[in-house]
Amino acid sequence: MPFISGTELLKQAWQRKYAVGAFSAHNAETIQAILMAAEEEQSPVMIQIGQRVIHHIGLEAMKVMIDTLAKDVSVPVCIHLDHSRQYVQTIQAIQLGFQSVMFDGSALSFEENTAWTRKVVEVARALNIGSEGEIGKIGGTEDDITVAEEDAMITSVHEAVSFVEATDVDYLAVSIGTAHGMYKKPPKLALDRLKEISEAVNRPIVLHGGSDVPDEQIRQAIAQGIAKINVDTELRQTFTLGMQDILDADREEYHLAVSLGKGRERMKLKVQEKIRLFGSAGKSKEFA
Repeated sequence: MPFISGTELLKQAWQRKYAVGAFSAHNAETIQAILMAAEEEQSPVMIQIGQRVIHHIGLEAMKVMIDTLAKDVSVPVCIHLDHSRQYVQTIQAIQLGFQSVMFDGSALSFEENTAWTRKVVEVARALNIGSEGEIGKIGGTEDDITVAEEDAMITSVHEAVSFVEATDVDYLAVSIGTAHGMYKKPPKLALDRLKEISEAVNRPIVLHGGSDVPDEQIRQAIAQGIAKINVDTELRQTFTLGMQDILDADREEYHLAVSLGKGRERMKLKVQEKIRLFGSAGKSKEFA
């Protein structure tokens, strides 16, 4: 296929009441793990490029690597820029051919957030690229961006509606009780608020901090309008533990294909688990 606009991908998921996994990639093996899982499950998939890997490897280098590794994949793939806080970087991703971009203005005032997000939406829509914005602050740390627990907040319906009216963003990330990273105790999602927001804005909603959320809460969130679920920390943990198993078994195993290969295998299984939970397994045929 394989590349598809985020707008088309998430509109379909939202209408059919399932969610697309937006899985963060950090190197060649993590890209492969995501693609292999999606292919085996015949699921559409989003591959996210976040800020830390951009600093480490580079935006263009990651895009080229995904393009290369996905060229023989049969399922729909959407490459997504995650948590960009720079307009210039967001436009660079659009120029490089990303199919979806997120401008994260959640640290700005409402007026600044909406103004910059609207600029991104106008450029992205002209090129049939999906756009994501965020209203409300999601706790935890992701890609060197930290929001203290006391600063995190549940998005109000009024905020969500006002943001969408001002930006017309294609899909909206809101704060409903999740956090970036792993949880010390299970989160309790504000599902009633999610339902109210979803009905009021009438477009796909994005769940950030999807790692380690109890399965039943994920299913309920999808039923209330979540169409994109971001997963990063849980995948990095699984990949690293897979490599660690190799080194624990043989401290002199220096072949990277072995240790990285075990990380890739473990992460692929975790992505498959998430795909099944999100309800996107077998849905690639809808895009044929």
